[in-house]
Amino acid sequence: MKKYLILIVIAFACSQIKAQKFEKLDKSPMDRAYYPANAAIRFFEKTEKEKKAAEPKVRVSYSRPSKKGREIFGALLKFNEPWRIGANESTEIIFMTDVVFGGTDIKAGRYSLIAIPEQNQWTLKLNTLLDGWGNYGYKPSQDIASITVPTQISKKVIEQLSMALYKVSENKIHLKIGWDNTFAEFPMTLK
Repeated sequence: MKKYLILIVIAFACSQIKAQKFEKLDKSPMDRAYYPANAAIRFFEKTEKEKKAAEPKVRVSYSRPSKKGREIFGALLKFNEPWRIGANESTEIIFMTDVVFGGTDIKAGRYSLIAIPEQNQWTLKLNTLLDGWGNYGYKPSQDIASITVPTQISKKVIEQLSMALYKVSENKIHLKIGWDNTFAEFPMTLK
């Protein structure tokens, strides 16, 4: 009986030692894009009016894979197949206000983003499945809206997947996604 008790204590101690170690660094670090872009640093604004204007309306969290000399679109990422838009966990978007996305009214909340890259256009889908890894749990039946836009060629190679949110006009913003030599801009309207 004492032998079993000692083995249990040793096994527990070993599991605690492992639990205290940090995971190794990820090759595709996580990043965030905000609208407005200065939302995360709004507390440095001088006036309350400027701080209020910089309150976040949209936030995208994604992992940034690197090109590393690879051919990306049509090779690493197959055309007409769902892509999580990044690496590791599914890319997620949070709307802090209601929006119009692809002609569909979307309530404020948290959603995952899935892209379907094609040779000359991408389709961006909002999906209700959250906290996934890659596309493994992706179910098209949980898509609630989509936008299809033409792609554009970047003058410079975009080494790491990058995203930016920016104002186009009053209440209209774009989510710009670029990697390798390709980028696309997805419009949405803040309500």
